[in-house]
Amino acid sequence: MLPMTPKAKKRLFLTVVLLAGLFATLKLTYWVHLHQGKIEIQTQSEKQLKELVSFLDGALSRYESIPHVLSTNPMLANVLNDQQNPDKVQELNLYLEEIQHVTEASDIYLIDALGIAIAASNWQQSFSFIGKDYSFRPYYTDAISGNLGRYYAVGTSSDKRGFYFSYPIYQQGGKGILGAIIVKVDISGIEQQSTSIAIAGQYQFLISDPEDIVFISSVDEWRLKSLTPLTQAKQYALNASKRYAERPIGELLMKPPYESGSQAMLYQLQTGRDHEQYMDNHQLMAKAGWRVHILAPIKPLLSSLPALMLLSASIYLLLALSILFSAERRRNLQRMQLAQSLLEQRVEERTQDLQQANHQLKDTQDELIQAAKLTVIGSLSASINHELNQPLAALRSYAQNTQTFLARNMQDKALDNIKIIIELTDRLADIVGQFKSFTRKSQGTDSATDIGRCIKQALTIVQPAIDKQGVELDVQLPNGNYQVWGDKVRLQQVFVNIMSNAIVAMQQSVKRSLVIRVTSEDKFCISIQDSGPGVRESQMEKIFEPYFTTNERHGLGLGLSISQRIIESMQGQINVANAEEGGAIFQIILPIYLLEER
Repeated sequence: MLPMTPKAKKRLFLTVVLLAGLFATLKLTYWVHLHQGKIEIQTQSEKQLKELVSFLDGALSRYESIPHVLSTNPMLANVLNDQQNPDKVQELNLYLEEIQHVTEASDIYLIDALGIAIAASNWQQSFSFIGKDYSFRPYYTDAISGNLGRYYAVGTSSDKRGFYFSYPIYQQGGKGILGAIIVKVDISGIEQQSTSIAIAGQYQFLISDPEDIVFISSVDEWRLKSLTPLTQAKQYALNASKRYAERPIGELLMKPPYESGSQAMLYQLQTGRDHEQYMDNHQLMAKAGWRVHILAPIKPLLSSLPALMLLSASIYLLLALSILFSAERRRNLQRMQLAQSLLEQRVEERTQDLQQANHQLKDTQDELIQAAKLTVIGSLSASINHELNQPLAALRSYAQNTQTFLARNMQDKALDNIKIIIELTDRLADIVGQFKSFTRKSQGTDSATDIGRCIKQALTIVQPAIDKQGVELDVQLPNGNYQVWGDKVRLQQVFVNIMSNAIVAMQQSVKRSLVIRVTSEDKFCISIQDSGPGVRESQMEKIFEPYFTTNERHGLGLGLSISQRIIESMQGQINVANAEEGGAIFQIILPIYLLEER
């Protein structure tokens, strides 16, 4: 074997250095991309987790006060004291059925002190709860002990997943507990809305109980599966509690095994026929007894890795080749200079004329050097979410007033409040229905809508906040019936959003006044003016953007964005400006509805 020449050794050394540098570049790119990507995924997941938990808490809390309100109705105590009276029981069945339709609860039923259901909203269904023994349920034990009960399980009669709220029924005078009123919420509706939010946010989610059983999930295969090994003792405890009725519980295959206390863990789970890797971030909902998990897919991060590594390798090779080319060029210049010196020396020895010509050639020499750089820029985007709270606050306020009126035996005023509560509950159900998905435009029912009545109904919702803040209200409505064409519930929500924002903005103001004016020429102009600090000039262009908010503690920044979409869908526009005397003015301009137009 022939020995390697110095030139061959040099080429081998350069090749090894070049390959080592390429390997180091790819390794560094791989680590930085995955590390930074996981940090961004975790940050986004934590934000999405807070939004999902907030939505779930709001979805459940709208039903939490219903059992307490129903328990104040003396009809329930009368039936418990006279269970053998079929007329009273049937009257209560019809009443519970009506309340069930109004509140959109799954079922409402009354149980006696022994845990036997004696009246139910589903009294005429094949799976009616009447006559069934529910004394084994924890919500019965809580209510009979005088507490508000919360529990989630699969119904033993209906075989439907539900969340149960219970409240005791006291003997008149509060001397003893006769039974309990139960409100069941259908979990599948909350699950569908949560799944829509998850689809918009491009993630999956699951909710597990204290035994690590998946109760709710955006993936059907994960539902009613155990995150931890399903031992015989655990299976026995599940059967004894009857939480999941006759539903079979299996194990969810995860790699590596699930660790309940760890955040940002990577797990491989099966979705359909594929196995995908997800990052798990979770949060405990203590009141509900749930652990909410956000599972962010890692596949998009891994999919972008080959292109990024190819780009890094290309940049590295271009830089390395540029360095090698520059070095070779310098060596060629040095060789040319050496050859030129030798040539000049030889020519100088032979003739003076050639030496002079060489000097002239040297004086006329010129050189030129150029370079280029490459820049890559990337960007990311995020998703949206929203919740509504104002109607719930009004509902709670009227419910508390009703409780006070009943305690004072002021039946007429209590009945008036109950009528308002029913109207607010209907309106709340309509409003919530408009926001099933933040990704598609909610389809409402358009009709001729009276502006004045719509404003008055919106004021009904925010009136408790107006009274609490001591806001001076000035409403100037035109005489007559002035109508626009659109969905009255969504238009009311626009007014509620703007009025609520105005009330919050005036919290630190000495003078608190809210002025509402309606004028009409060729179009309606509804102006809502407050006496707050107004809107900063830097915020004017951003105020209708999603997720922009000046109230980080109590808002998601979606109210005005959604309001703008509603007004634009009614062929109108919404503007904001600052009044000369201070405060913000929101102007809503809508076309006038004429009967012959339809």
